[in-house]
This record gives sequence, C-alpha cells and structure tokens, in this order.
Amino acid sequence: MESRYKTYIYVEQLGNYIGKEVTLRGWVYDRTEKGKLQFIKLRDGTGIVQCVLFKPNVAEEVFERAKTLVQEASFGIRGTVREDARAPGGVEVDIADLWIYHIPPEQYPITPKEHGIEFLMEHRHLWLRSQRQWAILRVRAAVVRAIREFFDAHGFVLADSPILTPNACEGTSTLFETEYFDLGKAYLSQSGQLYAEASAMALGRVYTFGPTFRAERSKTRRHLTEFWMVEPEMAFFDLDDTMDLAEDLVEHIVQTVLRQCQRELAVLGRDTSKLEKVRRPFYRLSYTEAVEYLQKRGVKLIKKNPDGSESQHDFPWGEDFGAPQEEAIMEQFDKPCIIHRYPAEVKAFYMKRDPSDPRVVLAMDMLAPEGGGEIIGGSQREDDYDRLLERIRAEHLPLEAFQWYLDLRKYGSVPHSGFGLGLERTVKWITGAEHIREVIPFPRMIYRIVP
Repeated sequence: MESRYKTYIYVEQLGNYIGKEVTLRGWVYDRTEKGKLQFIKLRDGTGIVQCVLFKPNVAEEVFERAKTLVQEASFGIRGTVREDARAPGGVEVDIADLWIYHIPPEQYPITPKEHGIEFLMEHRHLWLRSQRQWAILRVRAAVVRAIREFFDAHGFVLADSPILTPNACEGTSTLFETEYFDLGKAYLSQSGQLYAEASAMALGRVYTFGPTFRAERSKTRRHLTEFWMVEPEMAFFDLDDTMDLAEDLVEHIVQTVLRQCQRELAVLGRDTSKLEKVRRPFYRLSYTEAVEYLQKRGVKLIKKNPDGSESQHDFPWGEDFGAPQEEAIMEQFDKPCIIHRYPAEVKAFYMKRDPSDPRVVLAMDMLAPEGGGEIIGGSQREDDYDRLLERIRAEHLPLEAFQWYLDLRKYGSVPHSGFGLGLERTVKWITGAEHIREVIPFPRMIYRIVP
C-alpha cells in the first residue's frame, strides 16, 4: 500500500518506481568500495536494496561522506530506481545525493562472522536486525494478520480476557504469583479460556488473543514462559465442530503465509512444497489408535527412577504424549494430525467426558509435521453444573474462585467448545526455525528475562 506520509517510499515498493527518482531512508546493511564506485546495501525494515554511488555523478563531498558509513549507520538517499534482474528484488538505485543521520561511535557488535547463541540472545535487541530474524518476525506478523482475518470473517467477536486472574486454569503448579493490593494473591493468566467461555455465552462466537504465562521449568525448544495464544470459544459447538474449525484456521494461516511471504520464506530457505500440502482434510486419530501405533512401532516411554537413572517401558494407555511420542506419530504424516479423546486423568478439569466412554474426555490436540509438535489444544467443555462442581472438588480447586465459572452452567448452560492455538509454536513450524526463542521478538525463558 502506498504511504501518504510525507514522501516516504519503502524498499518493498521500489518495483513500482522503475525509472523514477525516489527518496529512501534506512540503515547500512553492508558497504563496499571499488575505485569510483561505492555499493551500499540499504535496509529499511521492508527489505534490502543495493544503492550504487558513482563518483562522477555526485558532488565530491557526497562521495566522501558515503565513505564514513559503517554497518548500521543510519542515512538517507535520493536516487533513480533501475531495473536489474540480477539484484535481489530486481532493482537497484543509482544515488544522486546522500545524507547521514547517525554514525555509530564504535563497531556494531554483531558482525558477519559466526556468533554463539548466548551472545546473540544477550544482543537480541540488535540481533532482530539480521536478515533471518527480520524474515521470521515478518512471517509472525503475517500469521497474526491471518488469524484475525479468519475469525473476523467468520462472525467471531474479539473479546479479550484479563491477564491478571484470581485462579488457575491449567493447574496451580505453573502460576506466576503476585500480590494484588488488599485482595490477596493474583496470578498471571495461563489461558484466556475460562473468561472466553463467559464471553461466548453473551456473544455466541468469540476469540481472545493475547499473552499467556506458564511458570514451567522447561528448557525444551518448544517452551517459553511468556507466549501468545489465540483462543476461540463457541456456544453450541461440539468436539467435531471444533476440530473442523481448527483445520479451517490452520489451512488459512499456512496458505496466507505462502501467498504473502514468499520473499521471507526464501530468506529462511524454507521448503514451501511441504507447506503447500497443508490442505483440509487433515489426518485424525483417536488417542487409543495413536497408542496402538506407538506400541506397534516399539516407541518407549522413558521414566526417571528415584535414583536419577532412566528406565524404558512399553507406552501404556493412559499416559500423556511427550515430544518423542508426538514426533513418532507424525513421521507417517505430511500435514497436521488431530489426536482426539484423551484419557480424563491427563486433561484439565473443565473438559467434558465422552458419553460413550467415560474414561476419556472430548479433547483434541493438533500436531504439526516436520517436528512441529502440538500447536493446538482444545475440547468440548463440561456444561453440566453438578459434574463440573464434582471435578473442581476432585482437583481440590478453591470453590469460591470458580463460583462465577459455575454460574455459566447455572444460567442458560449450552454445549460449547473451544481451543487455543500457540502463536509461537505455529510460527516455529511454518518458518522451520530451530528454536522457539527465535519466533518472538524478546523471548522469556526460565534462564532469561533480558533484554
């Protein structure tokens, strides 16, 4: 979209300005000099373009001024856009004038050489400027847009849930706790779901989209302590409706990224042929079928013994899946798979039991291929007052804190369902990023809270 602000033109728009004079502003990505020529790569947040400075075409002081440019100096140019099939983006800019905003007083810390991950994480505020991180975060932005477009187009109402809550949603062991004035303890939200259920009873179909927090002492490539989730909640939806909606959403996200982020995916070296296969219908397995598959494959459950050693066991029915089991299940699939109807003991208190098999709840997880792991978790919610009350007591949860939640079953209760999609896990899978810390601007992990 053309900018109406002053005369600003951006790198991503240059294809529309062939043969025209433009003004660009940005930072030095790289600069080389060959006699009467200087080649300056300018990045402005939308892309990188090579700008060519030919000494006979500019004033002497402009040519000399350009020689002072170093990596990440900020500057502006005026020049003519020239088509060049060899150049990234298909264009270059011949410079007629150049001015400087700022020259760094010392060498930029992140140079073209290899740097260790700890160094890069300590300089995350600068690492974001690298081409790979730029591409990942632009894909993230496209995923967020696609999510909002999908729900807004399907009649959902955005009804965000509070971040400070008086009670747990996913168990009390992973809560960040704080004092809340004179009212006692408050907690950072693990999920917006419970409040989304209340919103759905008012608005029918809603979604909440925001940060959530888990105080898990986990160091895996899939875990953050602060991450973003989108959580739709739908009155009158059953589990099958919810699985259909989840498939529709993920297909829309992936296909939108393929249409809008070809340049970014190319920077990342992503094999887009694998993403092109992400079309409905996805695969589906019941939990029981998945366990039978693991047992036939000989996939073991590894448990830690009291003495610290590990032992292997045949994977039993009733155990929750970990990353090894999820990856083993997904080896057979080239697009996402939904696992449904999990054992009640490994799922949350608010999930509805399957009337045909009370051992399991009407829950589902969506697993992504290529090691993507779980990207969606959801369920049909327990809509019966007495049964939900029984579950709250069985979990030893504070009844007073959940009284408002029980009220939803007291006044006009209906069948309803929902799920949560983890933004960072989804972006990690789509971009092919090795670690989840790369797909959020400033990751929060058990061992890092700065920058």
